[in-house]
This record gives sequence, structure tokens and C-alpha cells, in this order.
Amino acid sequence: QAQLVESGGGLVQPGGSLRLSCAASGFTFSRYPMRWYRQAPGKEREFVALINSASGTIYADSVKGRFTISRDNNRNTVYLQMNSLKPEDTAVYYCNGGTNWSYWGQGTQVTVSS
Repeated sequence: QAQLVESGGGLVQPGGSLRLSCAASGFTFSRYPMRWYRQAPGKEREFVALINSASGTIYADSVKGRFTISRDNNRNTVYLQMNSLKPEDTAVYYCNGGTNWSYWGQGTQVTVSS
């Protein structure tokens, strides 16, 4: 059974950094592109970043230059390095992947506040 488990969220001051991790199991991780999404209170879930099987990347304009997505196929893990965090980055962050993008993690809370 496929599973995605996020970790690394928390409370950070504006301008700070966090690194999120998403550990995958139950499917051939290296073959699939992976995405990070986020959902702020009262808002729809929005795309953050994508990494394909060749480690090519795409970012939302709102995070370009501040966030970096990467993957380690030996560890079946995708990462999201978040720098220069802003209060508007506050959200629950989800990873997503697998056949037809059918697998979602449970999410990890990121709060940016002083």
C-alpha cells in the first residue's frame, strides 16, 4: 500500500528557514514526479513545486528563488527547502505523487510568525 509521510514543519520567524521531508513507500518512487502543495486557512490548496524523475523542477511564482525542491531516490524521499519565509507562507504543506497523482500525505503545519 502506497504511503507518503511528511515531516519537518513547525513555527519559524519571518526570514527563517525550514526543510520539509516526504518519505514515500509502496511504489517505485524513482519513476515518478513528485509535487508539494500547500493550503492556508480558508483558502484552496495551491501548487508549490514539482520535481520530475530526472530532477527537473518547476516552482510557483510565489516561492521562486526562496524554495528548493529536491529528491533522494536512495532514500525514497522528496524535500522542500524553504528560505526567507514570509507570514503568507503559513499553511499545511502536502506532498503528492504516484500513478495519476493519486497519493497524498497527511500534511505538515508550517507557521511563520514573530
